[in-house]
Amino acid sequence: MRPDLVVLYEHPEWQKPLFAALTRRGISFEAVDVSRAAFTNVDPPLAPLYFNQASPSAYLRGHTRAVPLALAFMRSLELMGARVLNGAEVFALELSKSAQATLLHRLGIDCPRSITFNDVSALQGRAGEITWPALLKPDQGGSGARIQVVDSLSQIEEIFARDPAIWQPDNLFLLQEFIPHDPDQGIVRLEFLGGELLYAMRVKAHGRFNLCPSPVCNPDDGEGACVVEAPVGPPVEFSAYPEVPRDAVDTAKRIVRAAKLDVGGIEYLESIEGRRVFYDINANSNLRPSVAAAFGFDPFERVVDFLERQVRQERTSATR
Repeated sequence: MRPDLVVLYEHPEWQKPLFAALTRRGISFEAVDVSRAAFTNVDPPLAPLYFNQASPSAYLRGHTRAVPLALAFMRSLELMGARVLNGAEVFALELSKSAQATLLHRLGIDCPRSITFNDVSALQGRAGEITWPALLKPDQGGSGARIQVVDSLSQIEEIFARDPAIWQPDNLFLLQEFIPHDPDQGIVRLEFLGGELLYAMRVKAHGRFNLCPSPVCNPDDGEGACVVEAPVGPPVEFSAYPEVPRDAVDTAKRIVRAAKLDVGGIEYLESIEGRRVFYDINANSNLRPSVAAAFGFDPFERVVDFLERQVRQERTSATR
């Protein structure tokens, strides 16, 4: 039988709760692992509805080719008339921190000033625009990998000379404005589902950049199994944030609409100077069951509620 839903994924551990919830609800679905996949230009879509759960960080797990395959596959599916939640346009935005920074700026939302470069020497012409310290990060991010605070152009030159492989997977980096903030307050992550706030949480990093909400990577009780090397020190802390300001949620909603996110997370921080700075748009949203439980629900059941509604909508459209 033709399934109602196809889930595109690359990290099986992240997807286990979603797959379990879909199975419990009796939704007919098929899971496609894009780390080893093939598609043609003639085969019709397997289902009327697809849900993209591929991650930009796939290259960290030896799945570098998963990302271009997923993007090409979704473009092909959409040309064939399939509906893809968090589809090609959304995924392309998630793959580019520079595009995210430009989108936030175009929306008039306070965000870090960013310089995108493909050769360290190109930064010399922008030297007068850089304030130090600055944040060095890959354009195709994921799980906080390869992000570091830098103090000078010479330090950046040393980083890339020492390890040329750091340019992978897409040979682009950003030098971004560093925003000092209170570490005891951490950053705020807002999870959205179908354009509405699912929950908000505060995340205390304790000097880490890997703030992945999945318990696989950052469990509540210690170190996780993430391939991103973690510094010595306390684990990342995630806590429910029911009193998130309404205007912060409204701003995040604007981002969700502009980015065309079906499911995703928006991150911001509150600077020491009092700025509310938005800086990250996540389409692959690893939900945090312990945080959602503080609000009284299972986040994956809510996602399945949403997917079930979309399946019904596609069925209705098909019978017209």
